[in-house]
Amino acid sequence: MINQHTFNDIAAQISAATHRQFDVTATKSIAGGDINSAFILQGSTQNYFVKLNRANLIDMFAAEFDGLNALANTKTIQTPRPILYGQAEKSSFLVLEYIEFTRMTSSAQRILGEQLANLHQQKQPYFGWTRDNTIGSTPQINTHAYDWATFWREHRLGFQLRRAAENGYSGKLQHLGEKLCARVDDFFTDYTPAPSLLHGDLWGGNIACDAQQRPIIFDPACYFGDRETDLAMTELFGGFGADFYSAYNSVWKLDAGYQTRKTLYNLYHIFNHVNLFGAGYERQAQQMMEQLLSA
Repeated sequence: MINQHTFNDIAAQISAATHRQFDVTATKSIAGGDINSAFILQGSTQNYFVKLNRANLIDMFAAEFDGLNALANTKTIQTPRPILYGQAEKSSFLVLEYIEFTRMTSSAQRILGEQLANLHQQKQPYFGWTRDNTIGSTPQINTHAYDWATFWREHRLGFQLRRAAENGYSGKLQHLGEKLCARVDDFFTDYTPAPSLLHGDLWGGNIACDAQQRPIIFDPACYFGDRETDLAMTELFGGFGADFYSAYNSVWKLDAGYQTRKTLYNLYHIFNHVNLFGAGYERQAQQMMEQLLSA
């Protein structure tokens, strides 16, 4: 149970981090997704957005803090400014700049497409990231690799398959998964992706606009990987319009093979949904693997 002592402790840490006194005048609970509790901490002159979870999950917030900074430092696309993360009472927390979100317009979708293409041009010589992070609440392994197919097979599909086995999913799911992992290289015979900085969890629930209709992305699971993985996820649950895709392609056109590989990339997220939310996603994962194996 989160109490006023927790919020007062967080407020004191905000004051220390910003060198500006902040006292909580009110708290407002808001939707924070399936993983965290979320609140607006209101002060006399400043509001902050706060996520809270169990104290032992502080590394999850530390990784999100680093991811938001990594995205912001590219100066390509707006994110909520991370203030600090830490522990208060029996909770871990992440404090962000509070931004009043508004609905995405077609104009904002075009800007977002252009900005995402520019973000993806931020590169490193390796795939992976400076630390492991999470996708939802699932660990996401970002050990450096110099071969993309190996990275995707071992640290994305293979990792989720092993977790599925630990969670009791065997039989057809594992059989198809093992066959597909053995054939991952086949999807890259004439395509060699460069390591691009990715948002990593780019679905419609993680984009919005501010009051000036500037697009904002948040809740990242950053790493350096094939830019197509971000684009693939935008198609998985909807929320991105034709203006977004047209603008992205006007800056950096996608390879024709993307139409096949996007299923390979979205399979990772469906595996993760199997592991997080249960068997309701198992059949979808099997169908995607059957489609890929017959491609």
